[in-house]
Amino acid sequence: MQRTAPIDVKPDPGQLVAVIAAEHKLAVANVDGTYFAFQDTCTHEECSLSEGELEEYAVICYCHGGVFDVRTGEPIDGPVYLPLRTFRIVQLGDEIHVDLSED
Repeated sequence: MQRTAPIDVKPDPGQLVAVIAAEHKLAVANVDGTYFAFQDTCTHEECSLSEGELEEYAVICYCHGGVFDVRTGEPIDGPVYLPLRTFRIVQLGDEIHVDLSED
């Protein structure tokens, strides 16, 4: 059964925001109008990824420069080697929700 939670803050294109969705701290990225949600904590040093930089589909952690693909959570570069947990975005009318079904 699908379990979704609304995202109350939508980032502008090219931006990242931190959100709390059903007690999960997530980062949400907007890449050219498409939203991507993933855990907000870097797998390297537990820094907030929503405070990092977004370059197309790559989020760059501000602590040590680790780079992840926002679509898959896979590490791209830097000292990171563990992937991020990603969450599917569901569009419900004008709202966006994150799918938390696999909790």
